Amino acid sequence: MTKPFLIIGGGPAGLAAAHSLASIGQKVVLVEKENKLGGAPILSGYAKLVPSGEWAKDAIGAMVERVTNNPNITVQTGATVSEFSGEPGAFTAKLSNGDAIENSASILCTGFTHFDSVNKPEWGFGTFPDVVSTTQVEQMISSGKGVRRPSNGDKPKRVAILLCVGSRDRQIGREWCSKICCTVSAKMAMEIREELPDCHVYIYYMDIRTFGLYEEIYWKSQEEQKVKYIKARIAEVTSDGDKVIVKGEDTLVKRPITIPFDMVVHAIGMDPNVDNMLISSVFGIDLHHWGFLKQENTYGVMGATSRPGVYVAGSATGPETIDDSIAQGNAAAMSALAAVVGKSMAAE
Repeated sequence: MTKPFLIIGGGPAGLAAAHSLASIGQKVVLVEKENKLGGAPILSGYAKLVPSGEWAKDAIGAMVERVTNNPNITVQTGATVSEFSGEPGAFTAKLSNGDAIENSASILCTGFTHFDSVNKPEWGFGTFPDVVSTTQVEQMISSGKGVRRPSNGDKPKRVAILLCVGSRDRQIGREWCSKICCTVSAKMAMEIREELPDCHVYIYYMDIRTFGLYEEIYWKSQEEQKVKYIKARIAEVTSDGDKVIVKGEDTLVKRPITIPFDMVVHAIGMDPNVDNMLISSVFGIDLHHWGFLKQENTYGVMGATSRPGVYVAGSATGPETIDDSIAQGNAAAMSALAAVVGKSMAAE
């Protein structure tokens, strides 16, 4: 095979797909629109990952290093695909930098966009400085400076984490569960308690969805770190000038609750990549009705899209964990390889 495989996106799924193909001698071109690889865990400054507990900069950084050091992989950063034409085994991708890449198959690992909490204004984000997102708290922790109130730099003594901000909310057009927020919030609550043992952390939830082995983190957060869980419907987040006040209804005891906090954290969901309509148009593939890249029936070919020779993996297809994104990247790489090898053998 003379034409390389084209991988779009340098996050966990794309890094895994690139390494998987390159490790068996295949040539790969990896195109990333940002100026560095790593995807959301690196670009957004994630702290420790679940379930491993490894720092994102170490775990994902090692994946980046093995890709950039592999002679079978050519990396192009700061570029996107503007045109894509051809057929399986003989595609041509034109990049925004003017380059043209002939390729056998393409794997889209274009990821997601974090929900912007300004779309949930009644919960105080953008109005009160001490209302922040999980991404901002991840950055506080990974920076080594610790969790502090943005308004005055003080250590918070009481923190609320609000789940399902931008998820499971038909009023704002976000009907899907973002899958990982419950687990990340439980992990984050424990990190806050470990750094600030005098700080009380509350998690407001509709339902807890720490699926599978992640359930261990849910129980550990309560039993070892004394994180408090409140099943509630939140009405609004206001302020008295110093404290941030969460108002709502405790749905277990059916009564209103109003609690002041030093910080309120929005557990933000995973939105479709803002570029998905363009990606769909350029590559000629279908979108899921919620805006993610549509994956065909996985009982047939893992990672297949509506266009033969174009595959998809990771959170481009919907909310996904890092571990599963890596697995899907590997699987899509093998699907693409099998198709190209099969076509080549059939032509002989």
